[in-house]
Amino acid sequence: MGKRTYTEVQQTALILPFVQTGEYYFNKGLKAYRKRDLNSARKYLQRAIQLEPRDPMFLCQLAVVLTDLGNYQQSNKLHATILNEIDSDMTECMYFMANNYAHLGLFQESNKYATMYLKHDPDGEFVEDTEDLLDLLSIESADDDIDFEVEDELILKQEQARELLETGNLQEAIELLNEITQEYPEFWSAYNNLALAHFYTGEIATASRLLEEVLAKNPGNLHALCNMLVFLYYQRKNRKVKELTKKLECIYPILVEHRYKLGATFGLIGRYDLAFKWLRTLQRQGFDGDETFYYWLAYSAYFTGNISIAENAWKRVIEDNPDKKGTEPWSGDRPNSLLTISHPHDKWLQGDFIEERLYGLFLASKSNSPVSCIDLKENQLYSTLEKEFAEFVWHSFNKKSIFKGPVYIEDGYKVADSLFKHNQGTDEFLEELYLTWFMLYDQLMNEEYSLSNTLAWAAASEFVWRTLQQQPTTKKHISEKYEISQSTLSKYVKIVQSLFEV
Repeated sequence: MGKRTYTEVQQTALILPFVQTGEYYFNKGLKAYRKRDLNSARKYLQRAIQLEPRDPMFLCQLAVVLTDLGNYQQSNKLHATILNEIDSDMTECMYFMANNYAHLGLFQESNKYATMYLKHDPDGEFVEDTEDLLDLLSIESADDDIDFEVEDELILKQEQARELLETGNLQEAIELLNEITQEYPEFWSAYNNLALAHFYTGEIATASRLLEEVLAKNPGNLHALCNMLVFLYYQRKNRKVKELTKKLECIYPILVEHRYKLGATFGLIGRYDLAFKWLRTLQRQGFDGDETFYYWLAYSAYFTGNISIAENAWKRVIEDNPDKKGTEPWSGDRPNSLLTISHPHDKWLQGDFIEERLYGLFLASKSNSPVSCIDLKENQLYSTLEKEFAEFVWHSFNKKSIFKGPVYIEDGYKVADSLFKHNQGTDEFLEELYLTWFMLYDQLMNEEYSLSNTLAWAAASEFVWRTLQQQPTTKKHISEKYEISQSTLSKYVKIVQSLFEV
């Protein structure tokens, strides 16, 4: 066979064009759906509908995918379009709508469409499933002693209250939510929103009391736990924030709503690693969130090094709210940030807990990069201890100036410096040791301990820390390392252990 010229090959290729039809994308969407790649399935089906917008099968399959993604309202809009405008004989849409309304908690509507399906298609494919759904709806109604009409009215009131919250009409929201909680004393969602309303008006004690009431009667209520974490964070109750964050880290919710709540909450308190984990997971599953969702996704992505994801998410924020332009995470206008990251210690200066920020200042003192304490001095969210410690570090760079602050600031620094000197040259990763000391330092200052014996405090901190880390050590070894007596070490170890509640 002779060789073919480029022109011949090109002409042959042009004779066999590849036409991508709606059916082509529909089949790709089905394939992705069977693999549970819901995001890809949605994209393929949307493309199929662009090519053939009146195909009821394409619309119905996209609606099913949207249900699996938790977008129940969008799914119902598609089903309603099929029934009202394209093919009223596709009775299965009634069954799917009944299911969606049940997920939304609108039981009267669910009952309506389930009954409608049985009437129009008594021998249909989903008759048995519909009857099971109706049984569940009747049980739900009997358990709560609320008929469907009242149940739907309750949910609509809750939505109205939420809208009032979002638009800043706090007093009206409080009045409506108080009315709901009085009528339905176990409708926990209303209590959570009522707590938020009181928090926004500055009534923090009332807000916290409401959440405690919810958690006492409904332990494990995720919205209440997340709201409590936010309240503690803004009150700078760092130890409680840390404890509750650890609990929430271990939760793996199934519902999309709960995953979103966790992700947004972690973003708000600055735990961008955890926020990104949940928000990115939802995005990969095809969740099409609102402006708030993309706002926290952008921030969490940026501060975990996922720059392109952050940039794409921020585009969605600007589309929904152009006023946000200029508040990008890379603009330096980061919520509660102290400094722009430019040195290794800066990530600690931007930490969420006092021990992290104190450690960042200590690291700065060991670098060749002077740290300005202006941000700390002017930021009212941070404690006097942090501001004074920052002042001390600043003076350490400016040899001509004299630090005139309280002696416990210099002593606290000397303890950390002693830990640094006595562990210099080792290959151990001692970051947690320094963080442990600064956590203890904050507690010791709250209880007004003297820190004048800096070697003893350093030795006791290291001994207790290594013990907790299950590292082999002895009091004899530590006392010789810091050149103090074993009796002195034992005295200070008792104090440190009491603070750890060991």
